[in-house]
Amino acid sequence: MALTPDSLFTPFTSRKLNLENRLVMAPMTRSHSPDGIPGQDVVEYYKRRAEGEIGLIITEGTTVDHPVASNDTNIPCFHGDDALNGWRKVVEAVHSVGGKICPQLWHMGAQREPGKGPHPELTSVGPSGLNANGEQTVKIMTQQDIDDVIAAFVKAASAAKALNFDGIELHGAHGYLLDQFFWKELNKRDDKYAGSIAESTRFAVEIVEAIRHEIGSDFPIIMRFSQFKIPAYDAKIANSPAELEEFLSPLVDAGVDIFHASTRRFWEAEFQDSELTLAGWTKKLSGLPTIAVGSVGLDIDFMSSFGGAESKNTSLDNLLTRLDKEEFDLVAVGRALISDPNWAKKIHQGMGDSIATFTPENLQTLL
Repeated sequence: MALTPDSLFTPFTSRKLNLENRLVMAPMTRSHSPDGIPGQDVVEYYKRRAEGEIGLIITEGTTVDHPVASNDTNIPCFHGDDALNGWRKVVEAVHSVGGKICPQLWHMGAQREPGKGPHPELTSVGPSGLNANGEQTVKIMTQQDIDDVIAAFVKAASAAKALNFDGIELHGAHGYLLDQFFWKELNKRDDKYAGSIAESTRFAVEIVEAIRHEIGSDFPIIMRFSQFKIPAYDAKIANSPAELEEFLSPLVDAGVDIFHASTRRFWEAEFQDSELTLAGWTKKLSGLPTIAVGSVGLDIDFMSSFGGAESKNTSLDNLLTRLDKEEFDLVAVGRALISDPNWAKKIHQGMGDSIATFTPENLQTLL
């Protein structure tokens, strides 16, 4: 017998963030903002998901004000009057229908493809000058580069608070810049930003601390992280609970409020001899609320979808069982919300059979 979805629609309450339910819209890159400026179509896109009973929207990745943060002029940025005015309209629209929203702040680092983006003439940067394939193709970040990127994140966080967003998410996952410092395969520095697992978090810790200093203690900071990288899907930052705790503790001390534990399949056990997922271990070790994500409501992972496979809707029983056991606190939904903006509302009303199937065509439109 299928479980009821009631637990998904109970309020989430924390010291800094209160939500009407446990559902989060996961960040999904769209490349629908010419010259980095979100237009009215972006406003309507997020408004529709808020109307569909999503408790918290986390926007697609928005790039900070650093010249080599982005490799696509159609990815929205989070700086400049025109872009920020566009985001102001998004916030107002989401709030007008009772929703809440956070921008995801992003720097691509060594994953930025050479010759692309707003400044194609400039060389990408990374902690050790290595790209995702381990090739020496980008600039090794100097201390000045690091300071400049930290300042860019602080500037974006300050803008988010001024625009009345409900918090921010820092993109520290999937092999992008913050994650490049976390992962020993790409971080081979010989300074304070490398070494032990804890030392590899120093760059992100300094970003969080600087943001906290600028915006105060009450504005929520979410940190998204992952074990896997693109394209290294078997990569690990932490190979044991003890190593994961070493990774998480400095970020907790710096001021992170919620961890968004990104996985390809939310239900998979993270370590041997335990059924706990990455989100479950993160909550247990950090003591903070966590967001679970990865193929929620669908039967194949997102990379298979990118390859053109059709995702079929599937039971939420496993998800609901884990949520009822308080293994994690919030649930991020991605592709299912692309195919149907009213996914959450239909689940709430017991109309799951009427949810649109996710197809490659849905992925291409991202409407």
